[in-house]
Amino acid sequence: MPSPAPEPLAARPLSIWLVNPFDDIPGEGMPPLRYWTLARILAARGHDVTWWSATWSHRRKAIRSTPLGIREDEGFSVRLVAVRPYDRNVSWARFGSHRDFGRTFERLANESIAAGHMERPDIILASLPPLDSPEAAARLARTLDATFVLDVMDLWPDTFERLLPGPAVLRRLVAPWLLGGMHRRRRALVAAADAASAATNTYADVVLRDAPPETPRHICHLGAYLEEFPAPPRLMNHVPSADAPQATVAQESDSPLECVYAGSLESGQDVETLAAAARHLSAAGVRVTLHVAGTGRLEPLLRAADPGGSCRLQVHGLLARQAYVQLLRSCDVGLVLVKPESLVAVPYKACDYAAAGLALINSLPGELQRLIDEHGAGVSYIAGNAASLARAITVLAADRTALLAMRHGARRLAAATFDRERAYGRFADWLETLPSDRT
Repeated sequence: MPSPAPEPLAARPLSIWLVNPFDDIPGEGMPPLRYWTLARILAARGHDVTWWSATWSHRRKAIRSTPLGIREDEGFSVRLVAVRPYDRNVSWARFGSHRDFGRTFERLANESIAAGHMERPDIILASLPPLDSPEAAARLARTLDATFVLDVMDLWPDTFERLLPGPAVLRRLVAPWLLGGMHRRRRALVAAADAASAATNTYADVVLRDAPPETPRHICHLGAYLEEFPAPPRLMNHVPSADAPQATVAQESDSPLECVYAGSLESGQDVETLAAAARHLSAAGVRVTLHVAGTGRLEPLLRAADPGGSCRLQVHGLLARQAYVQLLRSCDVGLVLVKPESLVAVPYKACDYAAAGLALINSLPGELQRLIDEHGAGVSYIAGNAASLARAITVLAADRTALLAMRHGARRLAAATFDRERAYGRFADWLETLPSDRT
């Protein structure tokens, strides 16, 4: 009697390692982002999931520890790797911290498996950036006969070119010499990957262009939780019915447009243009409130930039999640103020805005603007041009019917592309198929 066919690996519990030092881990107050979401979904399917992260919080710039009860509460484990701290996102200390993470992660993994404290993983999925930890993951995958998945989260190290001193022409000449070693390391990672995922099509097109054509690929945007936000109203209060009193109509039509920028207040963001646009709007008598939720080195500049008059610029600082969600719920427009040279394609903030049903005013050409245009979800402005940003805000303040249509378009965009529950379920489906080709 012939032996039964072997069970597909996706039909049995897998041991899966996620390697990412950046995302907030459970207990840090934020909702699940990319790796927390994926770990939670995989664990709910019965897989044995371990998330390797760092003792230094990239977002909070603070030491962190693993809260008790993660395994019981979330269904997966978090192992923290000791690294040196860093205060600036672009610094030698940060590169040293990444080097610490890669070396110590590899040592701890080998020691834990040799001692029988951990199972050999079936899949190791590691984020890029940084470089050191996916390199360690690739070596471990070869040694342990695991499937190595490279998850492309950014155009690293391309994004560093904008930080080089001198004019753009000189930066383009110098960048290959200064960043060439990092590019070679990235190409080696792509060649070593058994499969590759990416947070945007843009990142996949650039980073994976030299990958063998047979390499399995998957795109999973950062996404957002639509359940956190109600759908936008079917009618705006100031769009009158036939029998609405004219005094009421006039009063509602004069309500300020509520706009929000959420995110870091650092040099890669176009928030200085927002401060200048606020002055344009106030001088023009446009009734608008510009909310800023976030922190960073440019926060003092924005706190001093409220022009008074018809335009208010209100800086909230870094909000707890409940307050952040409530702020987005109270607004009409989400501001994607990102400098294109940052090479960000589709940031978290755009996903949250769309989920909240906010019309998007966007500075990023390419993938995000195509999605906005496809769904009629907002308008664009020219980064660094305060008059362009002020015009975009003025147009939406003046035409609330068009604004409402864009808000519904944004919600459709979120449902089609950014719904985290669906998108990460598909991500997990894809991962479960990968080991079936191993022998």
